[in-house]
Amino acid sequence: MENKNETIETLNDLIMINNDRIAGYEKAIEELKGHDTDLSVTFEKMIDESRELRNALGREVQVLGGEMAEGTMASGKIYRAWMDVKALFTGHDVHSILSNCEAGEDAAQRAYQDALTEEHIPHYLKDMIREQQELLRSAHDEIKNLRNQTA
Repeated sequence: MENKNETIETLNDLIMINNDRIAGYEKAIEELKGHDTDLSVTFEKMIDESRELRNALGREVQVLGGEMAEGTMASGKIYRAWMDVKALFTGHDVHSILSNCEAGEDAAQRAYQDALTEEHIPHYLKDMIREQQELLRSAHDEIKNLRNQTA
């Protein structure tokens, strides 16, 4: 039973990092103020991606008998930084917005890596977490490339 509760907590931490990622990209779109529609489309894609990942994790939480976490405030053990990243948005220049998004993507990667090191996570869920981490790694690389283009 304890392992099941720990697994639910870990999955809920990943749900919250995705909620934070959604909030971070929504803030980034707001910071763009409609000036870079191509980048806004990219950020919308990242938001949709996190919604799908969050929902998949939420289904697993429900299968385990838990309730899917809501919001962006976690007391869980996995490090989350999107809210801090949101606070760092100081200007409207594209380079700083992309740099902050990359920092958030780094935090997501750390959260997923931490989840994969937890021994109580069943293999089938580790496979799912790895797949999600790889998808997020591609998003990270895309944001990093965009940031480098604006340097």
